Amino acid sequence: MWVLCLGFSSMALAQEPVDLEMANRIRHEAFHRSQVMDILGHLSEDIGPRLTNSPQMARANAWTRGKFSDWGLANVHDEAFDDFGRGWEFSQASVDLLAPRAMPLYALPKAWTPGTSGPVEGEAMRVTIKTRKDLDQYKGKLAGKILLLDDARAYKPGIEADSRRHSEVSLAELQSFPLPKGGRDRAALVKRYTERQQLARAVNEFFAAEGVLATIGISGWDNGIIRVGGGGSRRAGESVGVPELTMMAEHYNPLVRALERKETVKLRVDVKARFTDEANQPGHNTLAEIPGGSKANEVVMLGAHMDSWHAGTGASDNGAGVAVMMEAMRILKAVGAKPKRTIRVALWSGEEQGLIGSRAYVAKHFAAYPEPTDPAQKALPASLRDPTGALQKKPGYERFSTYFNMDNGSGRFRGIYAQENAAAMPIFQAWLEPFHDVGATTVTSRNTGSTDHVSFDAVGLPGFQFIQDRLDYSTNVHHSNLDTLDHAEPDDLKQAAAIVAFFAWQAAQREERLPRKPLVQD
Repeated sequence: MWVLCLGFSSMALAQEPVDLEMANRIRHEAFHRSQVMDILGHLSEDIGPRLTNSPQMARANAWTRGKFSDWGLANVHDEAFDDFGRGWEFSQASVDLLAPRAMPLYALPKAWTPGTSGPVEGEAMRVTIKTRKDLDQYKGKLAGKILLLDDARAYKPGIEADSRRHSEVSLAELQSFPLPKGGRDRAALVKRYTERQQLARAVNEFFAAEGVLATIGISGWDNGIIRVGGGGSRRAGESVGVPELTMMAEHYNPLVRALERKETVKLRVDVKARFTDEANQPGHNTLAEIPGGSKANEVVMLGAHMDSWHAGTGASDNGAGVAVMMEAMRILKAVGAKPKRTIRVALWSGEEQGLIGSRAYVAKHFAAYPEPTDPAQKALPASLRDPTGALQKKPGYERFSTYFNMDNGSGRFRGIYAQENAAAMPIFQAWLEPFHDVGATTVTSRNTGSTDHVSFDAVGLPGFQFIQDRLDYSTNVHHSNLDTLDHAEPDDLKQAAAIVAFFAWQAAQREERLPRKPLVQD
């Protein structure tokens, strides 16, 4: 039963068909027979963190392929993207204060840094390195030392709740569109990026040559939370430096203060970490689909990045998104959906290193700008490269309808960002109406970035991210050791899966593809 969605001021909204019968079927399956927490639990607690190209990521690829096949999805496969680098994993990390008194300290290693090959002991030394020239003052002085790389940081008491949901006020604020404040200074961004990369390589080589035992930096968050990403190098043939760790602020600060008091600080560090490949390897995205009918050569996509950092178990970033997208596909199969267009799900890899997996997929199947020939430009992330010519479109470009993404933790959907696509807004308003009673009401013209829908949006394809309640994503779990299943909200994930399934169905059934906004090329 298709009905017309009435009661909105826009004529386009009044004419957008909304399949309320399918909405009911999806809601019932999602709310009464959900498997979303089973999926997330297996990803985060049985498999664990999923650093790109790690053995655990390979396990996740294999397990999700198996689930898709069990559910009866078609064209289940992994698709490689070239030359990501080496895999890495760690199994143990400990730091102990030996002097001026004894106590255990809490720290975790950065990804793609070496282990210690057994416990090592040495005096702590504070160093400040902001430019390559700063290395000169330390030549011949660092052998056998464990270096503290940061200043102590004053504790900041929290003044707001750790976990937050949108209010009527904050959702209303999203209805205003902040005018852009001018273009970015690409040359300045490239300069900073290049200098940062060159300094990192120089420091890796210098510390290794000087005989440094390990380095320790301070976590960016307080309250015992350790936020940690990558260090060393994932690239075979480049120096990986020495073991690098990030320590909770409340344990790091006393070490610096003791050194400032001229006390001898002695530490023991033991990190078991290893590279799992000798040479650079491709990464892999996992894909599956529900084949379409009368418009089978056109595609609606939904997806989330399956890779994570390694401090926690990758539950909120982004096991939650993966579980929701997988559950949405399961729901569609369970309710017997026979879409006109093909509905395809993609579980991306390499997102944390710069949307690598989704960018590669879009370039292969839909469109890309010409690759630069200048080696300096090729070494830059795609977002920082100079324009290289007109967009090169593949045959799939005109057969693509839309992509929906999830990557902001496990919070409830409150609506969707339209990415300045005004023509899509009344359509989304109609599609959201069957979910007003579970909190999803808002369509904003605003952009949001920093995740995989950007790979589609960058080449003029409709790609969207949902508005979510933030919960404690930005205060406790993002890239931290607290990114675990305990911080996920089951009811929120059930609601999100229902909305994703319905949006995918509606997009697949429309007479026309989703409208596109004008493509703006630099």
